[in-house]
Amino acid sequence: MSDKVSRRQFAKIAGLSAAGVANPLVADAKPAAAASRDSGFPVGFVWGTATSSYQVEGAINEDGRGASIWDRFVRIPGKIEDGSTGDRANEHYHRYKDDIALIKELGCKAYRFSIAWPRVFPDGDGKPNPAGLDFYNRLVDELLKNGIEPWMTLYHWDLPQSLQDRFGGWRSTETCKIFGDYAAYVAERLTDRVKNVFTLNESGRFVHFGYGIGIDAPGVTLPQGEVNQVRHNSALAHGLAVQAVRAHGRRGTRVGPAENIDVCVPAIDTPEHVRAAEIALREMNAGYLNVIMTGSYTDAFLKYAGANAPKYTDAELKIISSPVDFLGLNIYAPQHYVVPSDQGAGFMPLPIPKSFPHMNSDWLRVAPETIYWVPKLAAKIWKTDAIYISENGTSGEDVVTPDGKIYDTDRIMYLRNYLVQLQRATAEGVPVRGYFLWSLMDNFEWVFGLSKRFGLYHVNFDTQVRTPKLSASYYRNVIARNAAGV
Repeated sequence: MSDKVSRRQFAKIAGLSAAGVANPLVADAKPAAAASRDSGFPVGFVWGTATSSYQVEGAINEDGRGASIWDRFVRIPGKIEDGSTGDRANEHYHRYKDDIALIKELGCKAYRFSIAWPRVFPDGDGKPNPAGLDFYNRLVDELLKNGIEPWMTLYHWDLPQSLQDRFGGWRSTETCKIFGDYAAYVAERLTDRVKNVFTLNESGRFVHFGYGIGIDAPGVTLPQGEVNQVRHNSALAHGLAVQAVRAHGRRGTRVGPAENIDVCVPAIDTPEHVRAAEIALREMNAGYLNVIMTGSYTDAFLKYAGANAPKYTDAELKIISSPVDFLGLNIYAPQHYVVPSDQGAGFMPLPIPKSFPHMNSDWLRVAPETIYWVPKLAAKIWKTDAIYISENGTSGEDVVTPDGKIYDTDRIMYLRNYLVQLQRATAEGVPVRGYFLWSLMDNFEWVFGLSKRFGLYHVNFDTQVRTPKLSASYYRNVIARNAAGV
């Protein structure tokens, strides 16, 4: 896989710091009894799975939905690896009841989904589209009917194309203000039943890929100073959404970000290396998460950015740092192993060896310790007492065997090792309160199209038949035991 389409390719320091349902599950064995607090995850740990609107819904021209930047982007020749689009995707818009049955079959008690902004406001602002919101009302009601808690994401990349055309998308604070209005509208109408809201998903991805190197929608290539400004604007949009949810949501509604944190791991477990990783995690995320959690840009960030630093006001920083109820972290692979350094900020990132093991996506390096160190260090740096792993999972080869099953032992290996490390973190008191596995089912995987499969359920995109993989049985057993096992 070429580096230019790596799903979570991150910039170097200059970039970020300066800037139809099949048969039941495969497993025959009955799950073991639920684990105790001492031998598994904490009591009340939230087990969930996740999807996003453009990746699964399809129905892009139905019931008044407007166009998104991805609807246009996928039609540019060569942008999507296999030439596919999200026009149909998983037909989740029409098959959501069957898909919710799959979530229930896993034993998940939570489901993270996203609202398609152009379904609710076809032009991003102006007159709302009641038919669009009605879909999410039906989805939420069906989830609750099945004992599944809805966790809502307000923005998972499908920006209304109208806002890109009129304002340059996230290049303008006008889009930020409109996002706040959209968040208020949705909060007023759904938080009587939806009690947990993520604001923006993966600013680090959609800013750098969409506005920096142009390989995601909207496909813009901007100079570094403008990229940093776009990132600042996305943080401002987050803050405005937090304020909107506070003002217009029902009492008890919780809100926070979901970010693909730039992962920094100590190369060796010694106090000096751990301290270096702590510094690195703060500085490598200074342009988004740190300013959200602290209300200021670090001195090192501003010094390195120099003339490329974002322009902002104290009032904007106050909005950006509006208090959140939890921190959502999307964790897959390490971007940097770090060692102490006497130069610079006190750490040095190491190059990743070519021989480093990875899954069938080249970017997805296998490093289970990542999901231990990142929440542990994040809780210390940003003094949060509620962290959710808002995404974690892996693509796989997922060959359908002659018996019609998918024995994805590679995915089970990945999940088992990561969850053991996450269990280690919670046993040490790291405040991770829940985990959302990416993803419920195979879907449209952005620049990879339909060629990369992350799901617990295999999807035949011709027939739309969903088939459980062996990993679905593994995850069901984890949930039932409330423990990762070995």
